[in-house]
Amino acid sequence: MDKKYTAGAEHRGKYVTYIRVSTNRQGQSGLGLEAQTKAIDDYLNGGDWKIIKSFEEVETGTNKKKRPQLMKALELCEETGATLLVAKIDRLARNVAFVSKLLESKIDFVAADMPMANKLTIHIIAAMAEYESDQISKRTKDALAVVKGRGVKLGNPNPDAAMRLGRAVRTAQADEKAEEVYAVIERIRKLGVTTLRGIGQELQERKVVTSLNKKKWSPEQVKAVICRVEKSTVYV
Repeated sequence: MDKKYTAGAEHRGKYVTYIRVSTNRQGQSGLGLEAQTKAIDDYLNGGDWKIIKSFEEVETGTNKKKRPQLMKALELCEETGATLLVAKIDRLARNVAFVSKLLESKIDFVAADMPMANKLTIHIIAAMAEYESDQISKRTKDALAVVKGRGVKLGNPNPDAAMRLGRAVRTAQADEKAEEVYAVIERIRKLGVTTLRGIGQELQERKVVTSLNKKKWSPEQVKAVICRVEKSTVYV
């Protein structure tokens, strides 16, 4: 059920809104223009407020770090004393250095999806987001190194070759994930838990997620991991 915010003192004053979208991912994760605009509208449902100006950032490879529209929004907030309003907290909390500067400034800001978040919360989320981004980059580089080690040539502009490379990278990443989970499964087996269902429950209790980043493990998913690793162990 959508959370509705009532009219009242908590939604008074001046706001500058900021929306950020990606040209190639817009709408896929619920963070497109319409979704973010709706989140802001729901947050400002009633109350005595005024939106001074709205800024929209279309993220590209060249402005990903600079975010010129966000800088303009912050400048306007500083000039007018308005509160910066974003739809989701991760629209801001992606870079620790930036968040640190924001927290040191006199600018008030609020995220519609987490209106009660304090400065410590923002800083922790930024640190976790930056860490995850670094880990994704590292895993991608490691996977490419594995693929290259298997004799696949990188940098080929041929579309078919690019597709094969993509499949090879995904396979390498899946193998790496399976091996990580398999190591946990081996420890679970040593504790006397040997059924697929029992192993799945243990994985859930240990907060080990599936390859699709899901918390729940089915017996079939556990079997798939075991077969993937044990088969490769036999034939490699």
